[in-house]
Amino acid sequence: MKTISILGASGYAGGEILRILINHPGVKIKQVTSRQFAGQSVSLVHPNLRKLTDLIFIHPDQLESCDVLFVALPNGASMDLMTGLSKKAKKIIDLGADFRLHKSHVFESWYKKKHTSPDLLNKFVYGIAELHRKEIAKSSFIACAGCEATVSILALYPLVKHHLIEPNIIIDAKMSSSQAGIKPTFSSHHPERAGSVRSYMPTGHRHTAEIIQELSPFIKNISVAISATALDMVRGLLVTIHTVPKKNITEKDVWKAYRSEYEDEQFIRIVKELQGIYRYPEPKLLQGTNFCDIGFEMDTKTNRLVVIAAIDNLVKGTAGQAVQALNIILGIPEKTGLEFPGLHPI
Repeated sequence: MKTISILGASGYAGGEILRILINHPGVKIKQVTSRQFAGQSVSLVHPNLRKLTDLIFIHPDQLESCDVLFVALPNGASMDLMTGLSKKAKKIIDLGADFRLHKSHVFESWYKKKHTSPDLLNKFVYGIAELHRKEIAKSSFIACAGCEATVSILALYPLVKHHLIEPNIIIDAKMSSSQAGIKPTFSSHHPERAGSVRSYMPTGHRHTAEIIQELSPFIKNISVAISATALDMVRGLLVTIHTVPKKNITEKDVWKAYRSEYEDEQFIRIVKELQGIYRYPEPKLLQGTNFCDIGFEMDTKTNRLVVIAAIDNLVKGTAGQAVQALNIILGIPEKTGLEFPGLHPI
C-alpha cells in the first residue's frame, strides 16, 4: 500500500482529495498540511469527514517523505517549492496552474508573473487521463488541468481530432462559487454573490492557454474565446460551446467522433435525449462525481454545432482528476475511489 500526503489540505481541493482517498483501498494517508490549522483536527475544516478520520493537520515544515504527494496550493505557490518537494516524494500530482503550460513565456503572459522553475516545466504531464493516459503512467510529475479547461477540452477533443469543426471557437462558461477557492473576497461575500448572474470575465480567461495548448496539435490556427459568468451555485460548471462545422458534416459524423474517442471511457457520458427535463448535461446531477457529461445540437439554419458539457469543478475538474491520475500511476482500475454516482433529486 502506497503512502500519500497532501500539501495544502485545508482548501476545497485538498478536502475533496481527502474525501475520496479516506476509503481508497490502494493508499494510506500519511500527512496533511495546513499553515492556518496546524495542530487541529481535519474535521474542523472539513466537517463532512467527522468520524471518518482522526487526521490532524501538520505545518508544511513537518512534511516527511511519502510515495505520492498531492500539492493543492494557490496558483503561483508550488513553482517556488517544487525542487524541494521533489525530494519528498517519488511521484507528485500538482493541482495548481504552475506546471500546466509547457512554455514559461506562455505562463507569464497569462498569469502576469515570472515562472521561477522553468526548467521543470517539461517534466510535467498534463493531467487529463483521457488524453494523456500513457504519459501519466510513466511520469513522476503530473499537472492537473484547470476545471474550465478540463470540461472544454473534453468536449472539443473528438471534434478537432476528427477535423469536424473550423478553428474559431467561442465558449460560454457558467461558473460556481467554489471555483474561486476557500479564501473569501468582497465578490464572494454572501450579499454580493447570492442571486447573482455576474459576467466577471467576458474576455481573457486564463484557461484559454490550456485549451489552445491541448487542442492545437489537432487543428491549425485555433482561436478560443471564453466568456465566464458566475452563478449562484456552490459546485458545478457548464460550458456552452459555439463552433462552426466544416462543410457537409452531419450529426452522424459528430456521434461517430464522440463514440470513437469515448466509448470505453468510464467517466465520459454523451447526454443527448429526446425527452425529459435533463436532455442535455446538467451540473446539478454531477455533484460529487467524476463524470463529464457532453451533449450537442446541430443548427443547420445558422450553420452551428453547439456543444454543451458539465462537470463538478471540484471532482472531475480538480480532485477526482488527480485521483484518476493516481490510479493510473498505481496501475489499478481508474474508477477506484471514484464510483460515486451522484444524487437525484438534490
